[in-house]
Amino acid sequence: MDDFPWAFETLAVRTGHERTHENEHSEAIFPTSSFVFSSAAEAAARFGGSEPGNIYARFTNPTVRYFQERLAVLEGGESCVATSSGMSAILAVMLGLLKAGDHVLCSRSVFGTTTVLLQNYVAKFGVSVSFVELTDLAAWEWEAALQPNTRLLFAETPANPLTELVDIRELAGIAHRNGSLLVIDNCFCTPALQRPLELGADLVVHSATKYLDGQGRVLGGAVVGDTERVGKDVYGVLRTGGVTMSPFNAWVFLKGLETLSLRMKAHCDNAMQLAQWLEAHPAVEQVFYPGLVSHPQHALAKQQQSGFGGIVSFVVKGGQPAAWKVMDSTRMLSITANLGDTKSTITHPATTTHGRLTPEQKQQAGIADGLVRVSVGLENIADIQADLARGLGDTLVS
Repeated sequence: MDDFPWAFETLAVRTGHERTHENEHSEAIFPTSSFVFSSAAEAAARFGGSEPGNIYARFTNPTVRYFQERLAVLEGGESCVATSSGMSAILAVMLGLLKAGDHVLCSRSVFGTTTVLLQNYVAKFGVSVSFVELTDLAAWEWEAALQPNTRLLFAETPANPLTELVDIRELAGIAHRNGSLLVIDNCFCTPALQRPLELGADLVVHSATKYLDGQGRVLGGAVVGDTERVGKDVYGVLRTGGVTMSPFNAWVFLKGLETLSLRMKAHCDNAMQLAQWLEAHPAVEQVFYPGLVSHPQHALAKQQQSGFGGIVSFVVKGGQPAAWKVMDSTRMLSITANLGDTKSTITHPATTTHGRLTPEQKQQAGIADGLVRVSVGLENIADIQADLARGLGDTLVS
C-alpha cells in the first residue's frame, strides 16, 4: 500500500499481501517446504544473503511473511518475526539478544510459564534473572535490581491474570538510562488497544494464539521491533533454531487480524459489564479489571490504552473450593487455560497457568486460591452472567 495514512482497521485488512500471478483476492497459503531457484547462481545469492527471496520454509515462506508484515504495520514496528508459539517468541528474544553474564529484570506478574522459562532454562546459559513488582517503578530502578549488566527488562501489561499495569513510557526511560532494552508482552491488549513501541518499548512479543487468532484455532507467536534486533538477531534464532510458524497457521492469523479491531471492542464491552456485575456480587471478594474505577491503575489504563481488554479476574469468597464450585457449575463457559477466544473461557490460575510456581512465588504474584480468571468472549453478556451466577449463588462464607 502507498504512504496514505490509512486507519488501523484498513491496515489490518489490506497490508501484507502481494498477489501472485493467479491474482487471488484472499491471501494464498503456500504449503511447501522448499523453493526452486532459476539457477545455481540464484541459489548461492539467496543463501549468501546478497539477493532477497524464498529459500526454505523454516525461515522464509510467503504466507508467514504476509502475517509478519501486517502485524509489524499494526504495531508500528520495522520488522516482525513469527514463531511457533508465544513462548517460543519469548525464547527467541532471550536467545537472540542475551549472552552469558547478562542479567534480565522481569516483573513478577507474568505468565507462570514465562517465569519457569527464565528461571529453569534461560538461567542455565549463564544469564541471571531477578523479579520485581510490576507496578512499583522505584523497584525497577532499585540499585540491587537494575544492575550494570542488566541487558533486558521484561513485562506484561496488563499482566496475567490480575490485569496489573506498568507505565510503559516511564519503564522505557528507566531501561534506556541503564543502557537496557524494554520488552513488552502485548498479548492482552494487542495493537488494537495498545502500541508499546510508540510509548518507548524496544520490542513487543505476542502469543498470537490468543486474540490475534481470536477463535482458539492455532498456535503461534511473534516478535516486533526494529530491523537490527528483530530483523537480524531474533530472526537468526528462527533461521537456525527452527521455532517456525506454519503457513496454515499464518493464514489463520491473517484472517484473525482482519477482524481484530471489531472483536477487541466487543470483548471490552462485555468485559466491562461483567466486571461491574461481579463487583456488586456478594459472593465476590475482589474484582480485577482495568476499566473499573476501583482498579489501582485505572487512570494509567485510560492513558496508555484505547480500551480495557477482555480479561476479568475475581476472587471468590471461600478459597479454592468456592472457586472450583463456580467453575464446575458453569454449563456454557469453557474450562480451559486458553484466552482471547470468541468463546468465554474460565480457569483457576493457582492450579493451572501458575500451578508450577512455588507457594511463595504465587503469594508474591498475588495468585490467591480463590482467584478465577475469565476471558470474556462474544456471547450475550446476560448469558455469561447467568452461567457464572449458578456457582456464585451459595459460595458465601459465614
